[in-house]
Amino acid sequence: MFDSLCIVNQQVTLRKRDRLAASLPDASDVLRGSLLQRIIRHRSGCPKCDRGEGHPVAVLAVGYPGGRIRQICLRKEQVGQVRRSLAKYQKLKAAIEQICEINQQLLRDEPIEDEGKRSK
Repeated sequence: MFDSLCIVNQQVTLRKRDRLAASLPDASDVLRGSLLQRIIRHRSGCPKCDRGEGHPVAVLAVGYPGGRIRQICLRKEQVGQVRRSLAKYQKLKAAIEQICEINQQLLRDEPIEDEGKRSK
């Protein structure tokens, strides 16, 4: 009885993992990083900057090992696509984390067929 219950639970868990994997967004259109709004100011000669207003700019900031950050200035028409790609990355990352958790659960729930084969 216990073995058959374990097998059923394992099959349910496998179906859940397969549904998650099937729902993953297209990975060809993902971006990692943060979308920032910055104000740039020219040193001199710009009336807008002289008044202290500056120029708003959207920036994609991406962190790399060693504390290095790459910043990419975006055109206004790119901001919407970048925002969508960042959201897809977060959705993809969350789904992968869930799949990893399910795979760990499957490892813990794996039925042991022969107690003698178990490593100590």
